Amino acid sequence: MVGCEVSCEVTGGGGRSIVPAMEPGLHIFADPPAPDQQPFDVAVVMPSLLRPSIVRALHSVFRQQGGLRVQIMIGLDRPPGEGADDLVRQAVEGRPSGWSVEILWPGYSTSQRHGGFGKARDGGVLRSVLSQLSNAPRIAYLDDDNWWAPDHLSSLLKAIDGQDWAWAGRWFVHPRSLAPICEDQWESVGIGGGIFRESYGGFVDPNCLMIDRTRVPEVLDFWNRPLAEDMTQMTADRSVFRFLKERPGRPTGQYTAYYVLTETDGLHPARLRLMGSAWAQAAQDMAPHSP
Repeated sequence: MVGCEVSCEVTGGGGRSIVPAMEPGLHIFADPPAPDQQPFDVAVVMPSLLRPSIVRALHSVFRQQGGLRVQIMIGLDRPPGEGADDLVRQAVEGRPSGWSVEILWPGYSTSQRHGGFGKARDGGVLRSVLSQLSNAPRIAYLDDDNWWAPDHLSSLLKAIDGQDWAWAGRWFVHPRSLAPICEDQWESVGIGGGIFRESYGGFVDPNCLMIDRTRVPEVLDFWNRPLAEDMTQMTADRSVFRFLKERPGRPTGQYTAYYVLTETDGLHPARLRLMGSAWAQAAQDMAPHSP
């Protein structure tokens, strides 16, 4: 980490940064003075490419109910592009009092995909490192192109009480209209169900997951361990699930994560068959649905 006078940006109300451009370092948006040792209620880990959708994603976290104190840990695995500083300022606007948004840009990629050494191609070691770096007993995960319902974290915290982990259901979202299509009844459905029952024993998408690090600290390293048999190196989330499914966990029973589909995803043809006419209906629904 670069010295605090260069890389730490302590701001009031999520506002103006004292750093003119995003240079390598840990950039902290928090109430003055700088964050202290007091743990947060929950940490949210977000690997990011700093796409414009990060504004929507972060603002959905800011709207979480329950009077929580939340630490948001964002990691960049590629150089911030032109306009990144302005995008970050827009994204952190409205940060609740007492919350912290921390953005880590090491200055290089940690993923083998971009010349680094981390095995996970989707973010390198960032999910693991940010989870370890966070100052909260429970950790949730959100990609920068997805979002949560306002009761997502509070319902997960209720479900995880006395458990090692918990999970919520997710909605499939149309990538162009951003209209919810249908509840995901086939993929991220938990232990022993869905289309991944035979191959993985089920599955829970990271956007739906919460982990109690005080009970299973060893699982955090699995974010950098794709399945040994996977040549794509995109299955670290399956490694995490493979570990967690043998541990005590509980579903919230609610669908509070919104997962934007990618039409180039290898699963998309199968998803189209499963969603049926709901896909076409969502494509025509151009009313704003994102938070």
